[in-house]
Amino acid sequence: MPESITKSIDIAAPVERVWDALISHEKFGTWFRVALDQPFVVGQPSTGHMTYPGYQDYRWEARIVAIEPMRRFAYEWPATGGDKELVESGVPVLEWTLVEFLLEPTGNGTRLTVTESGFDKVPEPRRSDVMRSNDGGWTEQVQNIRAYVEG
Repeated sequence: MPESITKSIDIAAPVERVWDALISHEKFGTWFRVALDQPFVVGQPSTGHMTYPGYQDYRWEARIVAIEPMRRFAYEWPATGGDKELVESGVPVLEWTLVEFLLEPTGNGTRLTVTESGFDKVPEPRRSDVMRSNDGGWTEQVQNIRAYVEG
């Protein structure tokens, strides 16, 4: 079983516009459907809550790992996979995965590649559930950012 999820999408917009949609916490929040409490700063936590219907009571928690302008944005977050019981249990999630957004210019715009890795730290059977949930989530999110940036 693979230990990471990778999604790539071509966006008909310059790297600068895609980068802005990633790195501005307000714009990120619009397409990702999360209300963030503060701007992204390397080494600092990112907090807020989801605004996606049905998940509004979910807290957003992440640790910003990298902001490499026009190239790479990365954070770690708890490996919950949207498991409502786990989130509501209040039990801290000890396993965190790494999410990386990589940008590369293409002839017509930008290729965005999102990779989430570190699932090997999550014990089974939760690992399979988290990976399945997040795989579907990333399929939707790359479409969301493309629609947001191109729209």
